[in-house]
Amino acid sequence: MFDVCVIGGGMVGSAMALGLGQLGFSVAVVEPYMPQPFELSQPPDMRVSAISVTSQTLLDDLGAWSYIKQMRLCPYKRLSVWDKPECRTDFDCATIGHSHLGHIIENRIIQLGLHQAIADLPNVTFFSNTKVVDIESSESSVINLSDGQTIRAKLLVGADGGNSDVRNAVNIGVQGWQYQQKALGIQIKTPFPQQDITWQKFTADGPVAYLPLYDGFAALVWYQSPQHIGYLKGLSKEKLKQQIQQSFPADLVDFDMLEVADFPLTRMHANQYYKGNTVLIGDAAHTINPLAGQGVNLGFKDVSALLSALKEELAVHDRSAVLQASHYSKWLKKYETARRRDNLMMMSAMDLLYSTFSNDNVPLKLLRNLGLTLANKSGPIKNKVMKYAMGFA
Repeated sequence: MFDVCVIGGGMVGSAMALGLGQLGFSVAVVEPYMPQPFELSQPPDMRVSAISVTSQTLLDDLGAWSYIKQMRLCPYKRLSVWDKPECRTDFDCATIGHSHLGHIIENRIIQLGLHQAIADLPNVTFFSNTKVVDIESSESSVINLSDGQTIRAKLLVGADGGNSDVRNAVNIGVQGWQYQQKALGIQIKTPFPQQDITWQKFTADGPVAYLPLYDGFAALVWYQSPQHIGYLKGLSKEKLKQQIQQSFPADLVDFDMLEVADFPLTRMHANQYYKGNTVLIGDAAHTINPLAGQGVNLGFKDVSALLSALKEELAVHDRSAVLQASHYSKWLKKYETARRRDNLMMMSAMDLLYSTFSNDNVPLKLLRNLGLTLANKSGPIKNKVMKYAMGFA
């Protein structure tokens, strides 16, 4: 019998397992798709995340950041957002006395760094390359796996993504919708040194964005209708590059095309974050429009809040008492209260930003351009936005 079983060993699930293991709990982690080991010669992955300074602090506190930075990452110091060139807002970390605004990192690198930190803990066990077949939960959970193994655990953590088996097994409902757009991710290589700026230009059809990676590699993101995304994916690399050069701003330097992949855009929010002995974190609890790159950062905030609530209980009760059914509602409610409202506010803010900028409505265009112009001229407003984006608010 494990103290905790974490379903999902991705970035958020692995951070949760690492934190729980460091608190002395015995932890099982089920991950069906283990990441490929890192080699320096490998090209960058398609899946990357903008990691806030607050998320970096959590990863550092957990002991994973030292492993991550030994592989590869790209700090960015500047961020720009605009509709028209004359209505551009530029953010620079130097104006608030910080060395960087965040990092762009491949998801696999973060996952591998967490797994390396977990390897130092004998009380965390991975069940790798196997899937959950079914889950039975009451005061404890029984998790049956596709390879015939069975896990028993007092507490069950769902970190298994937007289509969470854990959430479905305990009948937690959701609210949300599929956006009428998809995102095309485009991997490129430029002849220039690693850049320190990430930018996003809004158009009536949706934003286009640039995310710097290491050694001149970069990622482009292009929001468009599913039909147009399908058309773009069907083009040769040469013709797709022509389309990109016609649709992206002049800020985009010359580049070579590498890989292309499309991603659906979904908003989903669980009606509750815990039920009985089961708790949801990350995308199992909420998925958000990736417009501002806040998805995994919200997941890491979930981890931080859940660990904080648990530590408060451990200050007055021992580990065995904390994992008794009579105690779950006490500290899981603290976690839900701390995170559900904040996640909902961020989701709503991204939807407002998305709807305000991704259209050609003349009054809205005037208001948003005025807002960007004023924001660029107002130091206090810009600084507050930067601190929020870094995770300090």
